[in-house]
Amino acid sequence: MTDGNNILKIRGDSIIKLTKKDDNKYAIVAGKVPSWLNATQQSSMLGLPELRTGIEPWLTSLFQSEHLSVLTGNGLSIAVQFLATGDGNTAMSGQDIDSAFKDKILEAARKSSVASGRGEKNIEDEIRVTNELIRGLEILGYDTDAAKKDDYKKLCQGLEALIKDFTDGISKIEASVATAALKERAFGYLVSFLMSFASRTGTRERLNIFTTNYDRLIEAGAELAGLHLLDRFVGTLAPIFRSSRLDIDMHYNPPGIRGEPRYLEGVARFTKLHGSIDWVDVGTDIRRIGLPFGSADIKNFLNAPGLDNVDRRKVMIYPNSSKDRETAEYPYVELFRDFAAALCRPNSTLVTYGYGFGDDHINRIIRDMLTIPSTHLIVISYDDAGGRIKKKYEEFGRSSQISLVIGKDLANLPTLVDYFMPKPSIDKASIRMGELLKQRYSETKVESVQADFPSLSGGADL
Repeated sequence: MTDGNNILKIRGDSIIKLTKKDDNKYAIVAGKVPSWLNATQQSSMLGLPELRTGIEPWLTSLFQSEHLSVLTGNGLSIAVQFLATGDGNTAMSGQDIDSAFKDKILEAARKSSVASGRGEKNIEDEIRVTNELIRGLEILGYDTDAAKKDDYKKLCQGLEALIKDFTDGISKIEASVATAALKERAFGYLVSFLMSFASRTGTRERLNIFTTNYDRLIEAGAELAGLHLLDRFVGTLAPIFRSSRLDIDMHYNPPGIRGEPRYLEGVARFTKLHGSIDWVDVGTDIRRIGLPFGSADIKNFLNAPGLDNVDRRKVMIYPNSSKDRETAEYPYVELFRDFAAALCRPNSTLVTYGYGFGDDHINRIIRDMLTIPSTHLIVISYDDAGGRIKKKYEEFGRSSQISLVIGKDLANLPTLVDYFMPKPSIDKASIRMGELLKQRYSETKVESVQADFPSLSGGADL
């Protein structure tokens, strides 16, 4: 879809392609000139300030929708790690499983990946197929047949080794960011990114943050930002996952006012759709263990009272559900119920960042959301690897409800935060400033100030 260019589609305009020139200017190489550019800008090269005048007010308006959700994928982890270390490790690779069924597993994983539109298989595909094979062998009695038990046991050991490679890779991502020389810069951009979404007026519903990532970078960023995350886990020492999720929130009583509690700022609802490296299956419960950020070996933290017979195979990372809990069942069904409930309602906006649209179970919910005319989807991505974004854009068939910001020059985290994302503003200071400008100064003066501060242009739904 990008063909080396940047893709932009906002407001009611059609898709345009932009190419970056050596002087940090952008030229429109395909598509109709957008309506929000003035006559002078339409005939000249565009810089980031000019692009900002169109993109930032549009995002500011949509971010103040009645219901706002953000879905992050692996691209966010890569972006933060790259800012901190100059390198990006997806942690999606590992050694092939050592088993008599190796060739069958690899072939099934490849077919599964191709069918989903991702192309090349990854370690997630191997884990899922191996889990299915283990369950099948148990049905055939391999776990009790003396002649076949060794093959079954070796397959289980191979799965544990595969998961070890995977969880170690995730931990390395966390550790590399936590110990990098530029970690302050990386976390600074992550905090600004999160707070751009979380800074909503008090009359709006809470922000919903969803992620398919297994690492805890969002949790780390939220902690640095002072952003309190509400999830389904209850408890302190070993929080337990609860299906009976109440509509719990955090409020405060303003001084001198009784009986009118207000939303506490800096609170968001948080859901990890594919699990996390610190979630483990403990008998009948899912618990979150106290795994330090960037820990070198998760096994050391599984040796604790109450975690009897818990090994790496019990780590709740999709698709590594325990053998009697497929991803269509507990606990993932509860997480996806939250996802569907947050998205599929009127006046809802979903922003995706770093999500490649490679998960059909997520794409179906997004497609259903777009059947509601007042909903909107904003896709922000560094690239369109595999052409999946283009394919889904065409399949959804709701171009007027979809905005696109795609390309390494527009959607990289620093450019996005510095130029295009709404600036965090918990209170109404910027709103009041915009009103005062209109009252005290001429239209010319107001337009001059608004050029420097596009968020004051009145585009937000306040």
